[in-house]
Amino acid sequence: MDTKPPQLLSLPGGEIELRDARTGRSNAVTLTAFQIGRTAVTWAEFGAPRYGSGRSPHAPAHGLTWFDVIEWCNAASVAQGLTPAYARSGRKVEWDVAADGYRLPTEAEWEYACRAETAGPHYGPLDEVSWTALDGLSAPTDVALKAPNDLGAYDMLGNVWEWCWDYADPARYADYRTFRGGGWADDAWNVRASVRRGSAPDAVLEDVGFRVARSACGQPTVKAAQGWSDEADRDRAKVRGPIPFGWTPLRFD
Repeated sequence: MDTKPPQLLSLPGGEIELRDARTGRSNAVTLTAFQIGRTAVTWAEFGAPRYGSGRSPHAPAHGLTWFDVIEWCNAASVAQGLTPAYARSGRKVEWDVAADGYRLPTEAEWEYACRAETAGPHYGPLDEVSWTALDGLSAPTDVALKAPNDLGAYDMLGNVWEWCWDYADPARYADYRTFRGGGWADDAWNVRASVRRGSAPDAVLEDVGFRVARSACGQPTVKAAQGWSDEADRDRAKVRGPIPFGWTPLRFD
C-alpha cells in the first residue's frame, strides 16, 4: 500500500457518557489513552485510484462501505508494520483489542474526541468549526480548513459522517454499523456531537467517510474495550416478547 499514514493525535484517558435515544439508557464509559486521526482519512492517505480519481487528494475519502474501511485499516497496518486489528469472515468481523494497528474508533472514543471536554452540542460556533448545508457545498471539501477543537481534531462535525466500530442497534437493524458527526449537506440540527446514524456495512453512502484510531487496549482473549463489548452487543440484540414489525434482530453464531 503506497500511501502516507494518517496523522494521529494522542489523547489521554477520560470519561464520557453516552445516551441511546431509543432505549433511553445512559452509559458512563471510562476510556484508556488512545490515538485518533487529526482529520478524516483523505484520498491521498486512502490511496485508491478507483475511488479517488478526479477528486481533491486532500478531501476526505468517502462513498466507502464499512467493509471497505475495515479492509483498508488492516492493509494500512501491515504496510506500517503494525498488527492488524480485524479478522473478517464474510459479514462477520472480529476486533483483536490487543492489536496496535489502525482501526475505527468506538462510539465512546469518537464522541470523547469530538467533544474535547465541552458539554454542548458543538465544540465551537458551528459556522467556524464545520461544513454544513449553510455553506452551500455540493460535495465534501478539503480537510482542516475550519477551526479544530481543543484537542486539535478537525472536522469532527460536518464535511462527512464518519464510520465507527459499533453496531447501531442490533435488535432493530441487525448488523448496521454507526456513523457520527454530520455531513456537508446536513442542516445544523443534525450536526451535533451526540447524533448517531447507522447503515448496512456494505452500503455505499456518498456523505460517509472515516477517521482512524489506534491503541492496544486489552488482552487478546477479551472481547471488550473502550465502551464496546461483545456481551453487550448480544444483550442489545435480544428482543423480549414479540418482534415489532420491521425489526431484524442480529443473530450471533
